[in-house]
Amino acid sequence: MKKFKEFVLITLGDILVAMSIKFFLQPNKIAAGGTSGIAIIINNFFKFIPVGVLMIAMDSILFIMAMIVIGSKFGFKTLYASFCLSGSLILMDKLIPYGPLTKNLLLAAVFGTFLSAIGMGIIFNQNASTGGTDIIAKIINKFLHIDIGKSLLLVDFIVTLFAGVTMGADIGMYSLLSVIINGFMIDFVIEGLNVCKQVMVISPKNKEISKFIMEELDRGCTVIAGKGGYTLNDTYILYCVLSRSEFIKLKQFIKETDSKAFITVSDTREVLGNGFKDIHI
Repeated sequence: MKKFKEFVLITLGDILVAMSIKFFLQPNKIAAGGTSGIAIIINNFFKFIPVGVLMIAMDSILFIMAMIVIGSKFGFKTLYASFCLSGSLILMDKLIPYGPLTKNLLLAAVFGTFLSAIGMGIIFNQNASTGGTDIIAKIINKFLHIDIGKSLLLVDFIVTLFAGVTMGADIGMYSLLSVIINGFMIDFVIEGLNVCKQVMVISPKNKEISKFIMEELDRGCTVIAGKGGYTLNDTYILYCVLSRSEFIKLKQFIKETDSKAFITVSDTREVLGNGFKDIHI
């Protein structure tokens, strides 16, 4: 069931990225890095070749290169995400013959990038990627020892440079703007999807509260022994990490059980293990 959910979310992410290309980036010739950007540049000269088809061809070549140069370190989820994106774009081209939602380059760059970043964030959050220029970045890293992040930025910058040379300076600058926004937005989306509540509770009703956390919320909690600074009485601190919806339920239960309980809450950007995301290196 968990694997099925992962592939459903990857598919959703691919559809969002395909929509950004179909309705915003491709018709306005904004080549925002990646194989999609390269495909948009090529499509500008060979309009009879759909962008989706070009992406499948490039992704196939890059995956073969990766197998030869790097080895088989690319998981099935990344392979699926890559070809699902190209397939989604091909289907949209056939089934939805509409043009761009806007011809304003700034609006197309901003809204297209936001939509793409949301989709990419969902895909990355499932420990997958769409392959493409990620593979080129890994090859550069292997031979030139440049960090993956810098390698990817370098590749995307070259793509936007070609866009500027072949389709005009305005297109090139909007493409570069799209790459910059995309990087920030993907991080923002991933952080938003992974935010949990780190909760500490001090209450004489700690047994009832810990029982609620473990039995009703199906989460673990840690009991930490403490001592009151003023009274010097022994006390216990409950520590747990919950999703936002689980915290709302816990807060309501504590309000009903011990309205004078002391609670501290903070956001935590990522939680790994014990019922949360698996640990991946």
